[in-house]
Amino acid sequence: MAVVEAAPVPAPATPAQFDTAFKAILSSRGRTNDAARLQQLFDLQWHYAMIEAPETATYNGYPGQNHRWSDLSRAAIDRRKRELDRPLRALDTIDRSALSPNDQLSFDLFRRALRLDVEALRFPMELFQINQMEGLQRNLPDTLLMMPRAKRADFDDILARLNSADMLVRQTIALLREGMEKRVVPPRVPLRNLPDQVLNLVPADPTKSALFRPFTEFPASVPEADRKALSGAALGAITNKLYPAFRELHVFLAGEYLPKCSDSIACADLPNGREWYAFNVRARTTTSLSPQEIHEIGRREVQRIRGEMDKVIAQTGFKGSFADFLTFLRTDPQFFYSRGTELIAGYRDIAKRIDGELPRLFGRLPRTPYTVQPIPSYSERVQTTAYYQPGSLNAGRAGIYFANTYNLASRPKWEMEALSVHEAVPGHHLQIALAQELEGVPEFRKHAETTVFVEGWGLYSESLGGELGCYTDPYSKFGQLTYEMWRAIRLVVDTGMHALGWSRQQAIDFFKENAGKAEHDIVVEVDRYIVWPGQALAYKIGELKLKELRAHAERELGPKFDIRKFHDELLGRGALPLDVLEPLMKEWVAKRKAG
Repeated sequence: MAVVEAAPVPAPATPAQFDTAFKAILSSRGRTNDAARLQQLFDLQWHYAMIEAPETATYNGYPGQNHRWSDLSRAAIDRRKRELDRPLRALDTIDRSALSPNDQLSFDLFRRALRLDVEALRFPMELFQINQMEGLQRNLPDTLLMMPRAKRADFDDILARLNSADMLVRQTIALLREGMEKRVVPPRVPLRNLPDQVLNLVPADPTKSALFRPFTEFPASVPEADRKALSGAALGAITNKLYPAFRELHVFLAGEYLPKCSDSIACADLPNGREWYAFNVRARTTTSLSPQEIHEIGRREVQRIRGEMDKVIAQTGFKGSFADFLTFLRTDPQFFYSRGTELIAGYRDIAKRIDGELPRLFGRLPRTPYTVQPIPSYSERVQTTAYYQPGSLNAGRAGIYFANTYNLASRPKWEMEALSVHEAVPGHHLQIALAQELEGVPEFRKHAETTVFVEGWGLYSESLGGELGCYTDPYSKFGQLTYEMWRAIRLVVDTGMHALGWSRQQAIDFFKENAGKAEHDIVVEVDRYIVWPGQALAYKIGELKLKELRAHAERELGPKFDIRKFHDELLGRGALPLDVLEPLMKEWVAKRKAG
C-alpha cells in the first residue's frame, strides 16, 4: 500500500470534535507514515491542552483562547480524566522503531507524561484548588496582567474574562466544599493569611485593585474614547461581579473552609496519603529514591555544606559561634537596603553584570529578554524572596525576575547574587527561554515543566556564579552556600514532615540551626513545603545529578572538555527527566571521547 503524507489536522473545539480527530489518527494507520501520524498526535494533544487550559494558552502565547477560563466544573474535570486514554491509544498504533532518534525521544517523553497523568488519577488533586502559594487569588490577576494589550481586541478579551471570572470563583468554592466532604483538605496553619489575600483584591477603590491594573495604561493604538469605555466596562465587571464573588470566597474561606482544614501537616495523613507522597516524590525527582533515602542524602549534604560555611566564616575574621555569625548576618544594617527601589536597582545591576559574562559558559543564548520587577503587593507578604515568570516570544512578553521588597529587614544583600543566577541567568530565564526557542521538537517539549531538571538547573546555576564573576566577597559566597544549604535542608524537612512524623516547629528549628535565612523567610518556606508535598525535593536531587554529569564529562574528556559545548548539550533537548538525561549525556561524552 502506498504511503502518503498526512493531511492537515482540523482545529477541533468541542469534546465531540476532539473525539472525532483522535479517531481519525487511529484510523489512518497503514495509510500515513508513522512520523507524520506522531506529529499529528502531538499537534492535536497540544491544541486540546490549550483549549482545556486557556490560562496556559495565554501563558504560552497560544492564540484564540484569551477570552476564556478553564472549566472547573465537576463534569468537565471528570470528562478530562476519561479523555486521558485517547492519546495513549493513538500512540499505541505508532511503530516507534520507524521513527528518527529525535522523534523516538519525543515519543518516549510523551508516553511517559501521559502515563504519569493516568497514574495520578488515583489522587484527587483537583480538590486542592487554593493555598497561600497558588490559586485564583493569585492566578486570576497574574493571568490578566500577562495578557496581550496591544490593540482594542486584546482589551475586549480581558473584559470577557472579567465578566466570567465570578463563575471560576464559584466553581472553586464547589471543589473546596467537595474536598471538605471527602476530608481531602490542606493543613490549616499555612493558610492562615489566605482570606486576607482574597481581601487584597477588593479594596474600597476598585481602581486600586490588581484586577483593574490592565486598564491603567493603554497603547496609542486604542483611541481615547475607547479607553474610557473599556475602563468603565472593567470597573462595572469588577464592582458588580468580581467583588461580590471574592467577598463570597472570603466569607467561605474564613468561616467554613479554614475551620475544616487539617490539624496535621503531613501528606501521609491524607486519604491514601503515603502512596500519594511516594507518587509525588517519584514524579518530582524522576528517580526511584525513597523518602528515607532522600532524607539521608539531605543530612549528608547539610553536614558537607556546613563545613564549607565554617571555612568562609573563618575568612571573614568573625569571632563568635556559628549562631552568632547568623545573627550578625540577619541584623547588621550594612547588609540591608532602606528602600525597595534600591533593592530592585541592586538586583538589576547584578543581572546586567552577569549578562556580560554568559558567553564564556554558553554557546547558545536565548533571544527572549527578561526584566527585574518587584513582587506585586497583593501577594508579597506570603511570597518567597524571589521567583521567575517565563516570557513568550509568541505573546510578545519578556521573562520577569520578581524580587520581594516586603519587609526589607529580611532581604540581605549577601543573598542577591545567588538568587539572581538561579532565577534569571544562567538559571531559569536562560534555560526556559532556550527550551521555548527549540526547533524541530513538538510544543510539549518546549514547555515541559520537569521540576527536577528546571529547578536542578537553577541550583546548579548558583554553583556557576564564581565562574561568572560573582561571590568575590566572603559574605556573598556565604550567601551562595546559604542557598545551597537551604535546598539540602529541604530534603530533610520535606521528607521529615510528610513521611517521618516531624512537626512544623521541628522543621523550622532545623532550618534555623543550619541556615542564615531570616526567620520570616524560613516560616514562609516551611509552609510552602507543607502545601506542596515533594516539590522542594527536586532542586537538590537535580543539582546533584547535573554536577555528577559534569564531573563525568570532565573526567572522561580531560583536555577535550569544553564547558560551553557541555552546557549547550545539557540544555539542547529541553527539560528532561533525569533517567532520560543521564544516558543521553553519557552517550554524548563517549562520542566526543572517541573523536
